[in-house]
Amino acid sequence: MLRTHTCGELRRQHAGQIVTLCGWVDYFRNKGGLVFLWLRDRYGITQITFSEDAGNSPEEAAQLLELAQSLRQEYVVQVTGEVIERPEGGENKDLATGEIELRPTALKILNRSEVPPVQPRVQNADELPSEDVRLEYRFLDLRRSDMQKALELRHRMVKIMRDYTDELGFLEIETPMLGRSTPEGARDYLVPSRVQPGKFYALPQSPQLYKQLLMIAGYDRYVQVARCFRDEDLRADRQPEFTQLDMEMSFITMDDIIGVMEGLMKRLAKEILDIDLQLPLPRMSYAEAMERFGHDAPDLRFGMELIDLTDLAGQCEFRVFRATADAGNRVRAIVAKGASEQFSRKRIDELTAWAQENFGIKGLAFLKGAEGTLQAPIAKNFEPAMLQRIKERLQMEDGDIAFIVADTFETSCRALNGLRRRLGKELKLYDPKTMNFSWIVDFPMLEFSEEEQRWVAVHHPFTAPLPEDEPLLDTNPRACRAAAYDIVINGFEAGGGSIRIHDNALQQKIFGLLGISKEMAEERFGFLLKALSFGAPPHGGIALGLDRLAMIFAGLDSIRDVIAFPKTARATDLMTGAPGLVDDKQLEELEIDVKKK
Repeated sequence: MLRTHTCGELRRQHAGQIVTLCGWVDYFRNKGGLVFLWLRDRYGITQITFSEDAGNSPEEAAQLLELAQSLRQEYVVQVTGEVIERPEGGENKDLATGEIELRPTALKILNRSEVPPVQPRVQNADELPSEDVRLEYRFLDLRRSDMQKALELRHRMVKIMRDYTDELGFLEIETPMLGRSTPEGARDYLVPSRVQPGKFYALPQSPQLYKQLLMIAGYDRYVQVARCFRDEDLRADRQPEFTQLDMEMSFITMDDIIGVMEGLMKRLAKEILDIDLQLPLPRMSYAEAMERFGHDAPDLRFGMELIDLTDLAGQCEFRVFRATADAGNRVRAIVAKGASEQFSRKRIDELTAWAQENFGIKGLAFLKGAEGTLQAPIAKNFEPAMLQRIKERLQMEDGDIAFIVADTFETSCRALNGLRRRLGKELKLYDPKTMNFSWIVDFPMLEFSEEEQRWVAVHHPFTAPLPEDEPLLDTNPRACRAAAYDIVINGFEAGGGSIRIHDNALQQKIFGLLGISKEMAEERFGFLLKALSFGAPPHGGIALGLDRLAMIFAGLDSIRDVIAFPKTARATDLMTGAPGLVDDKQLEELEIDVKKK
C-alpha cells in the first residue's frame, strides 16, 4: 500500500511511529529554511514540517527541503516520516490531528496540478466561483470538505435505511431500467431500440408498476434504492435523474405505512442529527393545509398563517375587494408581526413586482397597524368601522403589517405561500437548524384539466380512493379524496405514497374517468390489469426522495450539493458536455433521422 494511515487518523498516541501518508497539498508556507505543509485527504489534514534538520542526514534534509519548496496546491504527494508530539500550547485546535505533526524522512511527488479554478480548501460560499464553474470542474469541487461531508451524510442515511428495512423483513429487489412508456405523469426519457427499429424503451419515472407486480407476486415487503428519470422542468430541489427510497407493503393500512416511515424518520433524526423525534407525527388534511398555509407542503417552523377576509370584502366599499368576493374568488392576507418599519414603500413595490412576476397576481395590497388603526393608501376606501373589523380579523397591533391578495383561490394560495416563505426567511422567523416533520393526508383524488378538458390524477392513476369516498366517483369526482399521504419536512415534500387500487374493475373505472380508453388501457397497462385479475392483495407504499431528504438533513438549499455529478437547470452536465451529438452511424443503426434546425 502507498500509505499506512490517512491524513485524519494520527493522534498523540501515534507519537514516535514511522508512518506514510498520501494526499493533496492543501496549504503550504515557504519560510526559506522552513516549509509548513498541510496534507489533505477525505479523512482530514495533517501538518508536515520540512526543516534543515529533517531526514536522516544534512544532505537528505537539504534535498527534502528543496523538493518541498517546489510543491504547489493540489499536488498529489507521498510523505514518510516520524509522528512528533507538538509541545504544550503549540497544538492546532482547529485540526483533529492538531496534537501532532510529521517530521519527514521521504517525499515523493505522485502527480502535479495546474492552478485549480476551484480551490478545494475554500469553504465560504462567497469566496467560491460560480456554480457553473463548480459544475464544470466538479472533480475539484468534490474535494472540498463541505461536499465530502454532504456525500458522507447521504451514505450514512442510505445505510440506516437499509439496516432499518432489513430489520423489518423487507427484501431489496431491483426493477428494470428499460420499460415501456405509459401515459400520465411527467415526460418520459426515451431509449430507441436498435433491434426493433421505431420502438422505444422508457426510463422509469418510478418503479411504481413493478413494485405493485411484486406485491401480486407475493413479496409482501419490498424496498429499493431506486434510480428514477423524469423529463420535467427543473428547480433547486429537482433533477432529471434522481434517487428514491422506494417501499411497498401488502395486507396493510395507511396507518401501517405511516408507522413504518415514522420509525425510519425517528432513527434518521437521532443517528444523523441527534434529535429525539416525538411520535406520532402531526397530521393535517390537504384542505386545511391549503386554507391555512396556501400549500400542500407547508413550512410549520413558523406561523404567519393565511387569514380569509372574503366575507368582509363582500361588504366593504373598496371596489377591487368587493368585485373579487362577488365573483366567487378570495381575499386573503398574511400578517408580519412587528415588521412594518422594515417595509418602506420602495420595498413593498419590489415585493409586489416580484409576486406579480412569479405568481401572476394583479396587485399586492398592504395595511400597517399604527395609532390604534390601520393605515395605507387603500385605507381611505374603507369606513372606520370596516377598518376596525379587518383589524380585529387580522389580530393586528401597532407595528404590524398585512399583505393582502385578491384573486382566485389557487392564485392567492401560490402568491401568499411564496410571500410567506420569503418573509419567514428574511425576517428570521425560525431557526434554520430546527426540523419540523408532519403528514399531509386526504388529498383530492382527481382534478379537472381545463387545457385537456378531462380529469387527471393528482398523484397517479393507481391510487385508491378513500373507501368512504368511492361512491363520489360516480356523482362528484372532484370531491373524492385519495388514500394518499405526503411526509413534509421544513416545507419540503420529502416523500409521498398511497394505498393502491388492487381491484381490476375499479382500476378500469379510474382509467375511464381519466380518459384512457379500454384499447389504450389494454395496450399500455394490459399486464397490470391481467395481474390484478389473479388474486392481487391489498397493498400500498411510499417513496422518499433521497436527494431532497439528504439536502434537508444536511441543511443545504439545493439537491445539487448532495449529488456527486448533478445536472444544471437545463438538464446539462457541464463537466462531460452531456447531452451531446452522436455519430451518424449510430443514428443509422437506430434508423433515426434528426431534423436540422
